[in-house]
Amino acid sequence: MQSATTKPRVFSGIQPSGGLHLGNYLGAIRNWVRDQDKYDNIFCIVDLHTITVPQDPAALRENTLDLAAVYLASGISKTQAMFIQSHIPAHAELAWILECFVPMGWLERMTQFKEKSGRERERSSAGLFAYPALMAADILLYDTRYVPVGEDQRQHIELTRDVAQRMNQRFGELFTLPEPMIQAAGARIMGLDDPQKKMSKSLAAEAPGHAIFILDAPEVVRRKLARAQTDAQPEVRFPAGPGVTNLLEIYRTIQGKDWATVEKEFGGKSYSVLKTAVADAVIEALTPIQQRYREIRTDDAALVQHLRGAAERLTPTANTTLRRVQEAVGLR
Repeated sequence: MQSATTKPRVFSGIQPSGGLHLGNYLGAIRNWVRDQDKYDNIFCIVDLHTITVPQDPAALRENTLDLAAVYLASGISKTQAMFIQSHIPAHAELAWILECFVPMGWLERMTQFKEKSGRERERSSAGLFAYPALMAADILLYDTRYVPVGEDQRQHIELTRDVAQRMNQRFGELFTLPEPMIQAAGARIMGLDDPQKKMSKSLAAEAPGHAIFILDAPEVVRRKLARAQTDAQPEVRFPAGPGVTNLLEIYRTIQGKDWATVEKEFGGKSYSVLKTAVADAVIEALTPIQQRYREIRTDDAALVQHLRGAAERLTPTANTTLRRVQEAVGLR
């Protein structure tokens, strides 16, 4: 178990299922970069989660390297532990053990499975159904203290705690109970085309104007924001509707301003003024990331070596937890 004298351990994971968007950056990655020296961080590219729905193998491999490069380009230090989930077999091995102790009723209540399976529930993969057990294994392998998640992922952390408590009660203190780390600002960036829905990669695949991607060119950013949904009023007024509120949230989060300042800055201004200001702020934030990303992707061999090196360093920690659990349940 992790020593109380060390920095609190934080486990963060994102799927390599396509380009990362502005919501990922403002709600997660930027916060990880800012706080990386405060914690003992583990950054995981969760490729095993990605194959719970159909993937093109070549695209998955490319997206995995893209994601790692964006992490580094955004400011994640090379001294931090960043690795690919499938490079450490203990994730899948512990997930199977946990699946044997998680009641199906717990998994059936998970809202994400209901949303992703939709009307195709009977045709969905067993992996999609058991997804929360793999997520629990990811977290519990490393005696994680905090997990940065959005509100929509809180249920998964609750299930992780439930299964950890269930096994601790039966077998002794096997696992550290993790806690969700919810960011107050920028944690929920909504879609530009539909501000009632959280910005997401899956929705962006169906509606190109839904999301701004981290690697979008400046002209693309401006075009998407120019078409973003606003209010029926001819100018910015308060209380603002969801579309204008979302644009203001993007702006204030990037600029680090409070709501009172933002309302004073844009109250009574036209939507074109607001959208131009948001576009300028977004482009200014993303341009240096894009430049560093292109530099990193010129040497994929070095990037792969970096990822494999991190996996090698973390494997003993993961295997220690796995052996502890195997012994407890009678597999050793």
